[in-house]
Amino acid sequence: MVTTRAAVLRDRAGDFRIEEISVADELRPDEVRVRIVASGVCHTDLLVRDQVLPPALPAVLGHEGSGIVEAVGVGVDTCAVGERVVLAPLSCGRCRNCRSAHPMHCAYWGPLNLRGRRTDGSTAYHDGDGAELNGHFFGQSSFAGHVVVPQRSVIKVRDDLDLRLAGPLGCGLQAGAGTVLNVLAPRPGASIAVFGAGAVGLAGIMAAKIAGCDPIYAVDLHRGRLDLAAELGATHLLDADAPDIAGDLVRATGGGVDFALDAVGLPQTARSAVDSLTMSGVAAIAGSAGSGQDVSLNFTQLMGRTVHGVIEGDIVPALFIPQLMDLHAAGRFPFEKLVRTYAFDEISAAVKDSENGVTVKPILLH
Repeated sequence: MVTTRAAVLRDRAGDFRIEEISVADELRPDEVRVRIVASGVCHTDLLVRDQVLPPALPAVLGHEGSGIVEAVGVGVDTCAVGERVVLAPLSCGRCRNCRSAHPMHCAYWGPLNLRGRRTDGSTAYHDGDGAELNGHFFGQSSFAGHVVVPQRSVIKVRDDLDLRLAGPLGCGLQAGAGTVLNVLAPRPGASIAVFGAGAVGLAGIMAAKIAGCDPIYAVDLHRGRLDLAAELGATHLLDADAPDIAGDLVRATGGGVDFALDAVGLPQTARSAVDSLTMSGVAAIAGSAGSGQDVSLNFTQLMGRTVHGVIEGDIVPALFIPQLMDLHAAGRFPFEKLVRTYAFDEISAAVKDSENGVTVKPILLH
């Protein structure tokens, strides 16, 4: 066993506790052990904290990890010891969606990423008393200093990319940018509205600018985030508290936007995204506010319009994450402007700042 520090969540709505845990050192043929350098804090981690989403507790969460490969199983051929990597969600590689280049819509995506176990029900993570911990969250559980990850989740990082910033490329950033560039695929000059200026929404705004969209509307409650959206490419800023935000968009565009991205995932934001569309417009629901959120859309709302539900930008991580790295190196995807770093021991402060809207993307440094 490898001993490492981890932020263990034991109680619903409780605090993450820094503990010494053990991680399996005997790797299976397709597994990779990574020493984590940094890990982003994502809203999905907090949904599990509140037990809106699985896995059950106690658990080690975290799913925006970056680090250095320490060991590889005998069947691993996509990375080597010493290489710098970012970690992405897991997919089976065998179902119809995986084989047709849609691994983030894998037929087994939920069990693989949210069960908290390997596919055979075992775990590589144990607490200081030897008790099992649910882990393997999104294939990784990067709120630990060392993780055991299937090689499908391991993506090499450019030599010139700061490894301390890279983790969110594997979730929030690929989710927003992929939804715009791959799912909506707007033509230059198309209008787009982005609901929510968190990490997913701001990544979508940067992607919309890359695609040549104009105008780009950003909708959010926080003035600071709207100002950041303008810095990253939004041409118009709208307060989400407005009584008729969809109507405002329809009036401003003379009939509705061509595309809309809901990066929040609440019923009201999903409906506003659809209602803001022109008759042939396309909306993508890429945010997740948790289970039990019912969205009702009537026939009049949908007439001529298209609505996509999107997981993780519907991208191929091994192809799309390197593209985002190249765009970042060219100065076209400046995601470092979303980031504030915290020492790993400061995870409670990072979570608080994320929930209060003070920090768009907290990153924990191990």
